[in-house]
Amino acid sequence: MCGRTSCHLPLEVLTRACAYRDRQGRRRLPEWRDPERYCPSYNKSPQSCSPVLLSRLHVEQGADSSERVIAPMRWGLVPYWFRESDPSKLQFNTSNCRSDTIMEKRSFKVPLGKGRRCVVLADGFYEWQRFPGVSETQPYFIYFPQVKTEKSDNAGAADSPEDWEKVWDNWRLLTMAGVFDCWKPPDGGDSLYSYTIITVDACTGLKNIHQRMPAILDGEEAVSKWLDFGEVSTQEALKLIHPTENITFHPVSSLVNNSRNDALECLVPVNLLVRKELKSSSSSQKMLQWLATKSPKKEDPKTPQKAESDVPQWSSQFLQKSPVSPKRSSAGLLERWLKREREEEPEAKRPRTE
Repeated sequence: MCGRTSCHLPLEVLTRACAYRDRQGRRRLPEWRDPERYCPSYNKSPQSCSPVLLSRLHVEQGADSSERVIAPMRWGLVPYWFRESDPSKLQFNTSNCRSDTIMEKRSFKVPLGKGRRCVVLADGFYEWQRFPGVSETQPYFIYFPQVKTEKSDNAGAADSPEDWEKVWDNWRLLTMAGVFDCWKPPDGGDSLYSYTIITVDACTGLKNIHQRMPAILDGEEAVSKWLDFGEVSTQEALKLIHPTENITFHPVSSLVNNSRNDALECLVPVNLLVRKELKSSSSSQKMLQWLATKSPKKEDPKTPQKAESDVPQWSSQFLQKSPVSPKRSSAGLLERWLKREREEEPEAKRPRTE
């Protein structure tokens, strides 16, 4: 399943991360709908609002179905047929839908048949590893492997389409397949757009953490086909729904267990060998500035970029096999990197979070 995500990038940075090519091969940026409803967060839970990509044809009659918009939607699909006036009174959980039963359940089958496919955007998602006989769980942050690219001298702007690929030197967003619907309150009022994340069996690398994972669309072609309901049928689109092994993860603090905790510390790796969290010092924040060119609340374009060799590589080597004896860990390497950062860099201000 998928019950917690992170999507912390500022609106304009998130937009650049979603650059795409339309049917004519032109480089485009998706347009926003209701951008004021987007709230960056390191710890998003069901019933919160998250950004999703969808075809422009859903919101504009006669539009090219290959063109995209970004819209904040409620996580947890509210079916169009729901008759209560309060969507929180829905008696069943619709934050996820299983790929193997999606065509059997009315709540998902009907909007899917109408082409209401979307791509849920996130830095990554959280999952909790459980241990037999104990109540303790270990949270992990799961995301695409990241590749460092050459960055433009003027990273704050992209004046032409040719600049976008040079400028983008940021976190590769996780793109999860979803289905959305539009619910209208029976007593009148504004329509509510909401979505569910499709889940599949976990890939080999994640099975020791959890048996399910989101259906991740790996690559521009998969994203394009899933969104383009005008050209790609439901049957063809569903062929894109399967596990992917192109995923990596690291253990994080139990701080993320409480959805009210919305801070950078939710993403900082922890050392499972000593069962002690690495403090989010100024140096660890610099480490995570590679995750985003700008923080959600404060921009710092003059922050020097670290060389590629200085970027810690977080991967499945952190996976814990039991409550007391992890398989192996490179926490020592990470600690040495942080120590070197403390010695070499001046102290930076902590980014503000809500």
